[in-house]
Amino acid sequence: MRTFQEKLEKYAALAVEIGANVQKGQILFISASIESYELVKLLTKRAYEIGASEVIYEWNDDALTRMKYESASDEVFTEFPPYRVMQREELAEKNGAFILIDSRNPDLLNGIDPERIANFNKASGKALTKFRTYMLSDKIAWTIVAYPNQAWADKVFPNIDKTERINALWDAIFSSTRIDHEDTIGEWKEHIAALDSKANYLNGRKYKSLHYRSPGTDLTVELPEKHKWMSAGNHNEKGTLFIANMPTEEVFTSPNKYGVNGIVTSTKPLSYSGNLIENFTLTFKEGRIVDFTCENGYDTLKQLIETDDGSRYLGEIALVPHQSPISESNTIFYNTLFDENASNHLAIGEGFPFCLEEGKTMSKDELEKIGLNESMTHVDFMIGSSDMDIDGMLPDGRIEPIFRNGNWAF
Repeated sequence: MRTFQEKLEKYAALAVEIGANVQKGQILFISASIESYELVKLLTKRAYEIGASEVIYEWNDDALTRMKYESASDEVFTEFPPYRVMQREELAEKNGAFILIDSRNPDLLNGIDPERIANFNKASGKALTKFRTYMLSDKIAWTIVAYPNQAWADKVFPNIDKTERINALWDAIFSSTRIDHEDTIGEWKEHIAALDSKANYLNGRKYKSLHYRSPGTDLTVELPEKHKWMSAGNHNEKGTLFIANMPTEEVFTSPNKYGVNGIVTSTKPLSYSGNLIENFTLTFKEGRIVDFTCENGYDTLKQLIETDDGSRYLGEIALVPHQSPISESNTIFYNTLFDENASNHLAIGEGFPFCLEEGKTMSKDELEKIGLNESMTHVDFMIGSSDMDIDGMLPDGRIEPIFRNGNWAF
């Protein structure tokens, strides 16, 4: 049996070699919490071993972030530091690779004035528009991995001894990223191939629309004529394969932003900007959110929907079978990186140009004409369950089953 240190080293190697797929001579940028220092050291070591030219760091800390939101002046939240923007853009233009370590307390900003949070989200979203375009057009290779902290572990495992909660969260992370397998890299390659096969099937069908049905959900989503279903791996402009989310269980595309109609109900909590949004419904008409309800986190959801005009439309639809490893763990992570890979999900906000044929080279006007959504935000929320059925409408009007009882029907 491997020791924890051996598993952590394997996890770091996976993030560097498969996730961001760092190449010889490439700069690696790591954004991380100070709590994840041990992982950052291993990422750095592995990156240099395989030939990275330099590793650059950006550090954050939950306690200091909370302190800022509690005590700083209002003006601080209406701007995003230009030097942070320039650093990201310059590294992207130099073909840098990016690793984000997600180690957030899901309740970090609970009780903070929602307007402060919304102002900073708008400011950062606007400032990072160009960098976000680099990400969504696959100019750069990037990945997100996780690192536990006590507050997050307390939220996920409140019913076990406090001293064992972080270990339990590590076990769940290692399991979902296939670290527990003898041949982790081989398992990932097989997993990527399996997801690719689902995407290839859907691309061969060219459905005009999907119809989602489950308790609280009756939603029709139209697809652009030139849509493409994608899976785990993308290629950056240098042709390097990278895996943006680790773990990943999804096959996804971007809808026609104006072709979404009906009602959809969330099935898992959404952690957004340090607050939880729970048990909410969205009503769509001609693509636009025209009404919503929410049992917990109403103000946070309202601020999200009102971020900009594009945040009232969808930018992504993703298919994840209910019988998938993360779902079958029966664990709610209160973290979208994991929860979205346990459930069918949708995303409010920015659509993906790479989900359209020739989309990476299209102008904004061309993308808008096809129906791809533009926004300064992109937030996934979970809608899947064991009760969900999804049908696809073919170009000739025939209806085919895609999901039955929460799982693939083909």
